[in-house]
Amino acid sequence: MFAGKVVVVTGAAGALGRAVFEHFADGGARVVALDYSDELLDSAFPVKDSMHEYRKVDLTRRDSCQLVLSKIIDDLGQINILCNVAGGFLMGEAVHETSDETWDFLFNLNTRSIVNTSSVVVPQMQKQGGGKIVNIAAKAATQGFANMGAYTASKAAVMRLTEAMAAELREQQINVNCIMPGTIDTPRNREDMPDADHNRWVPPSQLASVIGFLASDAAAAVHGAAIPVDGLS
Repeated sequence: MFAGKVVVVTGAAGALGRAVFEHFADGGARVVALDYSDELLDSAFPVKDSMHEYRKVDLTRRDSCQLVLSKIIDDLGQINILCNVAGGFLMGEAVHETSDETWDFLFNLNTRSIVNTSSVVVPQMQKQGGGKIVNIAAKAATQGFANMGAYTASKAAVMRLTEAMAAELREQQINVNCIMPGTIDTPRNREDMPDADHNRWVPPSQLASVIGFLASDAAAAVHGAAIPVDGLS
């Protein structure tokens, strides 16, 4: 389905990132895995396929994104699909107690990263006549929750950025959409919530399938959507 396509996946060393990487790789794409250290990438991908690329980048810095993504475009000639999977989660502080560190961490990783990657990838997609961008919001972004203000605000911002980008780029054959996961069935979440009913959570592979749909030709008419993918949670 994705043969001949170049797909960039940020946060590729994480549980969802790996599932997204595998989904596109299985579909025949050349996938570029991005994360913030070589050690993380080596741990997530101990056996590297020469068809794919594995590169470190600081997504919170525009200069780092420009350097790495421009090199990818130079080396591979194009970027057809951008999956902004990287993100962070913190909770525990009331809004009036939110530290600068918490606020900056969440907004830099969850929202600034999208602006930084888009600053390089969107102009390339405009030149090549189209592309697909999929962002990761959250089910929790649909309302505020106590002691999660900074997180829910940052993910709500992802939804608004997605809608704005879709309105700006749809006439140029660039589709921008996002998904809103509920609780993802990852080893870390199982460790943190051992007594939960894990069968109600969403496996990363199922989220990857929805991302794959939004990045496919089948979703050519979909612009600015925020799709809940929350299983039974």
